[in-house]
Amino acid sequence: MKKYLLVALAALTLSGCLSRLPLPNTVESVTLPDTKKQPQQSACEEVPQPPKIQQLDWLRSLQPLVNQMLEAKGVTAGSILLVDTIKNNTNGVLQTSKATSALYTALMSNSTFSVLPEARLTSARQGLGLSSEDSFSSRSKAIGLARIVNAKYLLYSVFSGDAKSPTLDMQLMLVQTGEIIWSGNDTVEP
Repeated sequence: MKKYLLVALAALTLSGCLSRLPLPNTVESVTLPDTKKQPQQSACEEVPQPPKIQQLDWLRSLQPLVNQMLEAKGVTAGSILLVDTIKNNTNGVLQTSKATSALYTALMSNSTFSVLPEARLTSARQGLGLSSEDSFSSRSKAIGLARIVNAKYLLYSVFSGDAKSPTLDMQLMLVQTGEIIWSGNDTVEP
């Protein structure tokens, strides 16, 4: 038995654990806190709530601008329109993917343009090595993609200002020249 105790003490000494263990035949006194005098503190702290994303009726907000654009002069009926993902340049968070989907919905019922399907746009982006979630930071990159998919027009849109009531700027561009043939803006109301 002593042999095993010596081996265990030697192993603990070599591993550096001996200084952490109480020595045999020593008693440590432990003082327990008086729980009656001190109030109990919660072990977990309150986690702050994340900011709430404002729910907007995107379709209702975008429809007036889409209607204005569809009446633009100099547009060739039946031409392919590439709708670029709406950018967010506001001071907060906006659901740009939902806004872009609402823009597609608003444009699908028109007879002026043949809107490039989102699936074809996603495929073209992947062909260029871009993520389907990647939005172009410049008009020139968006025009480059529009040329690849043989679109005649590009709709470029940006939210700006205050996120609680952002301003949407839309530009309809001729892909071949980069000329802006229609431009409009409106404040999106909650």
